Amino acid sequence: MKFLLLFIAFSWFYPAIAQPKLPVVNATSNQAKFFEQDNPVSGWTINPKIKPDIFITGKLTESKTVKFKTDIDSIKFKIAPGQQKDFIVLLNGKDSCLTRIEGPEVKDFSKLPVEIHDTIPFFVNSFNTNFIPVVFNNADTLMLNFDTGATEVSFTNDALKQKVKSHPELYKTRYGIKIGNQTYHSKIYDIQLAGNNTDGLLGWDLFDGMIVELDYDHNQLILHSKMPKHLMHDRKYSKFKIRYIKNRPFIESELTQSGNKNKGWFLFDLGYQRTVMLDNDLLREARFPTEKMAVIKKTIMHGVRGNEVPVTTASLEILKLGNLELRDVPAQIMEQNKPMRGVNIHILGTDVLKRFNTILDFQNNLIYLKPNHLYGTVYSDQNKRGS
Repeated sequence: MKFLLLFIAFSWFYPAIAQPKLPVVNATSNQAKFFEQDNPVSGWTINPKIKPDIFITGKLTESKTVKFKTDIDSIKFKIAPGQQKDFIVLLNGKDSCLTRIEGPEVKDFSKLPVEIHDTIPFFVNSFNTNFIPVVFNNADTLMLNFDTGATEVSFTNDALKQKVKSHPELYKTRYGIKIGNQTYHSKIYDIQLAGNNTDGLLGWDLFDGMIVELDYDHNQLILHSKMPKHLMHDRKYSKFKIRYIKNRPFIESELTQSGNKNKGWFLFDLGYQRTVMLDNDLLREARFPTEKMAVIKKTIMHGVRGNEVPVTTASLEILKLGNLELRDVPAQIMEQNKPMRGVNIHILGTDVLKRFNTILDFQNNLIYLKPNHLYGTVYSDQNKRGS
């Protein structure tokens, strides 16, 4: 009996020592912000009805600091890949909101017992839109633009109305998407526009933890679970470190005009059809001489939501990616409607990137580029000069 009473007493006491109290952050407004190290700020709405309310960071390659700030209080944590931290937001002194910060787990398929080396047809059309065939939900065959400037999977409204017979539940349910011999899973989103002659966008993160080889010489996208030895030993490739901003891959590149050089991080965007999109605010900050770039034309472009984007195309003397140099590049200069909210960025697009056979190493967070047969071809906007 004494043993039983002692056991019951200990069992009652044990949860108290096993479950430490969560930190509490006070708020009088339901609007808050997350500050993720090396990333722009993210807005957040405090909602007591969602428990836990989860904020997921972008892809982490190392531990990073994440700060949560309300109108009157704040807290910060060090978050490692695969780690989560819980805390309580006390709204107006009465509504308790369990909030969680999650760092995505590191994905690495190099240790699979059976290696994957899957070859998929991969083409770039006359509009500089790449596309690959996929089968959605074992029912619908679609052509999707492999867009490294996007995440998950999006279908155009036209495709959802006319081609997708499965009637997917948007934003919530994960569906199977067969690419080559493998099936991947993603939620589905809707967009107004995608690249010309495609049914939607296929984001880079479907292949996180894989090696993606883009061979423009043979019109192939090859998915590897492990880096092939022949690619590892090919010294013609130049190597670039990936930096993830807002969960998108960026590489460092350099601009030169009239002797003025400016180095920065560029979004590696296979969904952007032009050469390079330059943010005028960043250029102005660096005192880059855009006034010395000869204007080719002024146009209105459209984003994936159908929004109008006024753009000036002007000739850039040199665009340098590592030791790879491109001259007289028709660059687009953007003043308004920034593509990534809260941050000014430059973008590398397909009219530049298609000139390089590419290895996207999402295991070691590296990109490799090697000039191919398109390297010396004219740019789309060079064809339209004077029109």
